[in-house]
Amino acid sequence: MVAHKVVSHDQWVAARKKHLSKEKEFTHLRDQLSRERRELPWELVDKDYTFEGETGKVSLHDLFEGRGQLVVYHAMFNPDTAGPRTTWTSDAACFSCSFWMDNFNGVTVHLNHRDITMVAVSRAPFEKLSAYKKRMGWSFPWYSSAGSDFNFDYYVSFTPDQLATGKVYYNYGEFPFSLSEAPGISVFVQDEGAIYHTYSAYTRGIDMLNVAYHYMDLVPKGRDEGPNTQAGWLRRRDEYAD
Repeated sequence: MVAHKVVSHDQWVAARKKHLSKEKEFTHLRDQLSRERRELPWELVDKDYTFEGETGKVSLHDLFEGRGQLVVYHAMFNPDTAGPRTTWTSDAACFSCSFWMDNFNGVTVHLNHRDITMVAVSRAPFEKLSAYKKRMGWSFPWYSSAGSDFNFDYYVSFTPDQLATGKVYYNYGEFPFSLSEAPGISVFVQDEGAIYHTYSAYTRGIDMLNVAYHYMDLVPKGRDEGPNTQAGWLRRRDEYAD
């Protein structure tokens, strides 16, 4: 722990109240941003996608499980582990995506009661997803999009030809990228039989889904990592030394 300024209680309260005013301002701005996010226009999903889950082949409509809103976490689990800098293995999803998915288990029942279904989708075969899900003790639905354009259409998977150019379209711009997979989240709504895409976010835009990071932001050391760097400390939940 680095040396830090220490003050009297009255000085501490004064500093805390000054910071509290900024927190309140941020809260109001976040409420405004959330409202504007909900007011974004929708786009019609006019393409059929096929997924594989516990009951076999299913459609995007089936992923809603009868509810009106769907949140899809795009988990990095490529069926092809060849190539440089992969963050997954033949039998495990990306360790960073695994960190995010550790946050999902306890909240899905609450989301279900607000007309929201939350699922993960990856390109790896369903049997690999099922085995890894069992290993990690997760209960939320996880579907394979193997053979489907779904991950490519929502810009979280990239073809060899795209990677060969040295840049890919990700997070609404073209950037140098060497991995065939990237994380993201997409939101859909169904209304009178039609499905609409309402929102997608990538990179730091998905930080809001990771409650562990919010706790880290409260403590003196913070996340203890750079804002644009891979978390070197991070391991899959069952791979820490102690």
